[in-house]
Amino acid sequence: MINAAMIKEHLEVVGSDGGHVGRVDHVMGDQIELAKFDMGSGLKHHMIPVSWVDHVDEHVHLTMTRDEAKARWMEKH
Repeated sequence: MINAAMIKEHLEVVGSDGGHVGRVDHVMGDQIELAKFDMGSGLKHHMIPVSWVDHVDEHVHLTMTRDEAKARWMEKH
């Protein structure tokens, strides 16, 4: 189980394939909000669940590839 406190603002989020998913804007409960002004985001805020995180070091590593994450993330309205 990942401690959400380990997920810091501005850390790069990468898929299990090493692909860039986004950057952390902030953590809201069990959701990570990705920064809107990131090359990977399409200039929209996206939300991914903390449960997708495999581990955190200098990056936030997901349990799925970049393409899988982008297919399943939720756009913030």
